[in-house]
Amino acid sequence: MATETTATKTLEATLAPPTTDKEQRLERTVATYRRALSAAFESGADTQSAVNDVVTGYSLTSYAKDALKNYVPQLRRTYNASEIEDGHPVRFTSRGFRIDHSGDRMHEFCWRVPQAGRGNAFWIPLRINPEQESLWFDLLDESVSVGEFRLQQHRTSWVLHVTVEYEIVEPETPDDPTRIGFDIGESKLLTGCACQNDTPTQPYIYDGGRARALRKEMHTTLKRLQDRDADWRVDERFDHFQNALTDIIEKASREAVKYAESFEDPVIVLEDLSYIRENLDYGKYMNRRLHAWAFARLIDRIEDKALEVGIPVEFVNPGYTSQTCHACGHIGRRGSQAEFKCTNAECWVTEYQADINAAANIAGRFDPWGESVPWKPERDDSPRNGSRCDTATGHRMPSRQSRQTTLAAFES
Repeated sequence: MATETTATKTLEATLAPPTTDKEQRLERTVATYRRALSAAFESGADTQSAVNDVVTGYSLTSYAKDALKNYVPQLRRTYNASEIEDGHPVRFTSRGFRIDHSGDRMHEFCWRVPQAGRGNAFWIPLRINPEQESLWFDLLDESVSVGEFRLQQHRTSWVLHVTVEYEIVEPETPDDPTRIGFDIGESKLLTGCACQNDTPTQPYIYDGGRARALRKEMHTTLKRLQDRDADWRVDERFDHFQNALTDIIEKASREAVKYAESFEDPVIVLEDLSYIRENLDYGKYMNRRLHAWAFARLIDRIEDKALEVGIPVEFVNPGYTSQTCHACGHIGRRGSQAEFKCTNAECWVTEYQADINAAANIAGRFDPWGESVPWKPERDDSPRNGSRCDTATGHRMPSRQSRQTTLAAFES
């Protein structure tokens, strides 16, 4: 039986190119916020009161200061951060959120940008994601709840992210589901693997070549335009590439859900990176994935499409999914980007397609019976920064022997 649950989603909108005056005010807001964030963090403040003592003197709205009071203690307590990166977005609490709508405008939605001082706030048009339009209208009539919202500068454009909460019908996980893990990567954009009786079955791969080529072309094109001081074309080309990448995400997520539907009683299992996004050093591989352009967007679209067709979605800890043998749980090694080798002499796995191995690990970490225990690989490879380990799974018995799934089987 389906139950209602509260879903959280992040809406994204690009600000229409601001006037010179508005751009300068946006830049001042970002610069001031980051100075206040850095000062509060470096002071060692770990309570809202202590953070308040630091940020009071900065020229920021109460919405931004309140967000800092919530966020800075989290950096240490929840994320165990030892330092902060540059480029943090400006965070505001929900009290400061206001939008307006008119069908007579080219950009129908406008956002009221909070500014310090009475009467200094200003309005700016938004380019919303058409796929999220219904939720923007729900925001307008207050039928969904607004959470934190964030302003981020990206190259020469500005992006607004708004966290919303709303009620959805969430399908129940079957008693004996087919667990389907999805791994997102560079070489293979999306790799799916169904696990039946703990055995990888009929894996699915969506190649990432086109997306990788677009990303490379976008980087070189935008850099060339900036070197030529052709800033007026940067936004145009950036939107072109983002639209092309969005098309890839839509197709990949649609095919992923179609793949899941081909199994009986499916449950989709995805990696949850949310609680480690503020940690800085998880190694080059994990850091690259944390900041990959596709990860959050692709995960969101898979989840949305799955819920639309009644497939449950679960999230598990991502630690070591690419390094652990799905059959025996030992840490192995990757002979190449696409090849995993198990180092356990007693394991039947010698080499395996690396992305399928990771997807199988992701699928295997979901325990539908809720009997999970903290997970560790068969070797002490705890993150050196002391971050917490997974609570999403216990050790599994090795899956029954299957044929080696090598790269050659999936090369075209």
